[in-house]
Amino acid sequence: MAEPTTVDRDFAPWPPAPIRTARLVLRAAEARDRTAFVDLLSSPEVHTYLGGPRPREACERALPATPGRPGCFVVDLDGAMIGLVELKSRDLDAPDTVRPDLGRTELGYLLLPEAWGRGYATEACEAALSWYATSHPDTPVVLTTQTANTPSMRLATTLGFTEAHRFEAWGAPQWLGVRHAAGRTPQGR
Repeated sequence: MAEPTTVDRDFAPWPPAPIRTARLVLRAAEARDRTAFVDLLSSPEVHTYLGGPRPREACERALPATPGRPGCFVVDLDGAMIGLVELKSRDLDAPDTVRPDLGRTELGYLLLPEAWGRGYATEACEAALSWYATSHPDTPVVLTTQTANTPSMRLATTLGFTEAHRFEAWGAPQWLGVRHAAGRTPQGR
C-alpha cells in the first residue's frame, strides 16, 4: 500500500461525519455528485477568475465515478450538491508557491451560479474552517483570489482573512490572505 500523501495525513481520518449548518450539510462526495462536479468544473461563470472553464467532455472523461478527495466537502442544500469547499495542502517546495512561510493549508470554494448571493459560501466556509480548527488549532489557513473578484475578496474579509501578499500570476493581479488560529498573530501574540 502506498504511503499516505500529505493531504491524506492532514485530513485523516476521512471522511468526517457530515457537518450541519443552519441551511447546509458539508459531506464527502458521493457518486450522485458527479454531474454537479462536471457542471462546476466546466462552468464559464464559475471559472471567470480561475483561468477559464475546462471543456465539459474533458471533465466527463477525467472525473472518477465518485469525485472528490480528502479535504473536499460537498456543499449540500436540501439533498443536492450546490458547490464544494476544500481545505488542501500547498506544496511549499514548489517553485511557484507564494509565501510558503504563511503555512500549507489553503481554503478553496466553488458554488454553482444559481447558489450565488445567498450567503451559502460564507456559511459553508465558516463550517469547514471551524471543523479544521478543532483538529489543527494552531494552523493558519491561506486563501488566494484574483483582486478583480470582488465577491471573493469580500468573502475572504468576512471569514477573517487578512491581506498578506499581492502578486501577479496567471496574467492577473492576485491577493493572498491568511487567517491565523483564534486571535493569534503570526508571532503568536
